[in-house]
Amino acid sequence: MLLADFGTSYCKFLDLADPDGKPYLIATKELPRELRVGLATGHNARRFSDLYVNELTALARGGEELIDSADYVLLDCGSRDIKYVSYSRGKLVDMGWNSECGASMGFTIELLEKYYNLDYGELAVPDRTFSITCGVLGMSHIFDAVTSGISEAEAVARFVKGIAINAYRFCGSPEILYLSGGLCANPLFVGSLPCTVIPLGRFVLIKGLEKTAGQGLRIAL
Repeated sequence: MLLADFGTSYCKFLDLADPDGKPYLIATKELPRELRVGLATGHNARRFSDLYVNELTALARGGEELIDSADYVLLDCGSRDIKYVSYSRGKLVDMGWNSECGASMGFTIELLEKYYNLDYGELAVPDRTFSITCGVLGMSHIFDAVTSGISEAEAVARFVKGIAINAYRFCGSPEILYLSGGLCANPLFVGSLPCTVIPLGRFVLIKGLEKTAGQGLRIAL
């Protein structure tokens, strides 16, 4: 069975029929139109799959497989939205999904890096930040700052820190935060989160789908 997490910018796959197979990425814009998978989650998953699993369900099950703790908060930062699950004593106690305040957050951060020819691995976490409530609308802070004489790199760094703090507050401001998604590989974003961060990478939801398939569930959740 082929599993897939259909993200807005990138899609993640795992072939359960391959004993040596590992999860892999394909840019969403490069997906074959005729693609069909057995079990999937994410944006456009219903279009390409036989069975669909809700993203929060996949995130929660992935966290259960990857996190060796009874109490934790797991935040997934995607290109299009942000979502989290919170556990206490091994039980799911809270969850949230925000496609408005987190609108195009990951996509905007990646776009800015390319547009201004920056490297997030080389940008220091700034002392100051912008108050950001939306990835798209928040870009106006960058333009205003550059116009006032602040360097493009500093303005973008403040923007990314503002996005990180907004996401941190959205998931309840935990002391320790497990992070899922492509932004795990963004040192500026991770460093801007005002807590201890444990990055889990891009394939947490795929791990959740793998658990679902292993349980033999044959219904869409």
